Amino acid sequence: MDSLEQILTEQNIRFVRLVWCDNANIIRAKAFHRDFLAEHRQHGIGISLAQQAVTALHDSVAPDSGLGAVGEAWLIPDWSTLTPLPYAPGHARVLADIVWQNNPWALCPRFFLRRMIDQTEALGFETLAAFEHEFYLLKRGDDGRLVASDTTPFASTLAMDWHQPVIDAMTDALISQGIPVERYYPESGPGQQEIAIRYCPALQAADRQIMFRETVRGVALRHGLIASFLPKIFADAAGSGCHLHISLWRDGVNLFPTATGTELSEIGRWFVAGLLRHLPALMAITTPSPNSYRRLQPHFWSGAYRCWGFDNREAAVRIPSNPAPPSPTHLELKTVDASANPYLALGAVLAAGLDGVKHQWDPGEPVHADPGYWSDEQRQQRGIERLPQNLGEAIAALHNDPLLLEALGAPLAQAFLAVRQAEWLALKEATLEEEVAKLGDRY
Repeated sequence: MDSLEQILTEQNIRFVRLVWCDNANIIRAKAFHRDFLAEHRQHGIGISLAQQAVTALHDSVAPDSGLGAVGEAWLIPDWSTLTPLPYAPGHARVLADIVWQNNPWALCPRFFLRRMIDQTEALGFETLAAFEHEFYLLKRGDDGRLVASDTTPFASTLAMDWHQPVIDAMTDALISQGIPVERYYPESGPGQQEIAIRYCPALQAADRQIMFRETVRGVALRHGLIASFLPKIFADAAGSGCHLHISLWRDGVNLFPTATGTELSEIGRWFVAGLLRHLPALMAITTPSPNSYRRLQPHFWSGAYRCWGFDNREAAVRIPSNPAPPSPTHLELKTVDASANPYLALGAVLAAGLDGVKHQWDPGEPVHADPGYWSDEQRQQRGIERLPQNLGEAIAALHNDPLLLEALGAPLAQAFLAVRQAEWLALKEATLEEEVAKLGDRY
């Protein structure tokens, strides 16, 4: 018995789930029984090429995706990610790369992020990142609608007591999978939670985002609850982001603080400038649901304006400070939510930020106030624009951004835009209630 067979036997694993994430950011899997490990350990399981053109709304292929009924890709297990699932005893998860004709497929999200990491490393940089997860714990009301599990305010200790069993179970499940949990608190929405996990190298950060969402939803189900990462569920309550924290390193040295450790370095400023220049187009990838734009409103700490600032939660790019040097150590992109495929989002952010580094662009002066309270003339004088107010505007911006289209590559860009365009056309006239009914259990 080899080591892999031994692990599956010792852990009493019956099914191994080969997990991938599609262009609609739906986490999917096909599983094989451990008795057939020899057949699947190298060659994986086949899926239709068209699977990467399916929307979040229904299992049908988006028009104009370039994909259809013909063609087979293969889910090839990355055995380094094999993890027994504490919330589904007897099952294990392994993240899969998608291969077509014995080569990495251009539409594989993990392959895309790897390409962007390779380009980053070719410039002499390493990337550390973490996604900041917000989600709601919900129940089904008698009428079938999603209702909040509690009505407590931000950081309420009563909310902590209320949800201690499920939060502790989530934390234990995450730690058992090698995901360090740093902080937890109830967020400001009713039933809304935030659990922060430790930063790590870029590919692992995206992998962990998938694992986190899977774990939170799986544990919630076992406690009679529904966990939803949908950006906006209740009209009069806070939305849920999945903010991206990121930094560049070289030889173990963080390149974002200056040598004195008290200011943002030139490289950090250039990276910010690249994000800001490409941000309207980038949002089609980082906030890619029609529902996303209900969260991205002025005065909601979501980053509705194209600007940056230190500790400014109304800026799309926030530079968090530390109480002692080195500070700052990283930046936070607020225009990210959990309807975004984390591999595509992080890869596109690297492409945009590094474009600023290559051209040494100046991001302008940081903003120290809420630009939503300024007049149009004041914002115009500072070069601050309102970011796209709906997915249609973001899609149009991506169509006109050669850098991001080239980074994605033509096949991936075509399929991704087709999926999100189909969702936009289907939901652009929908009410919030209709969006939640269709998407609440998708994310």
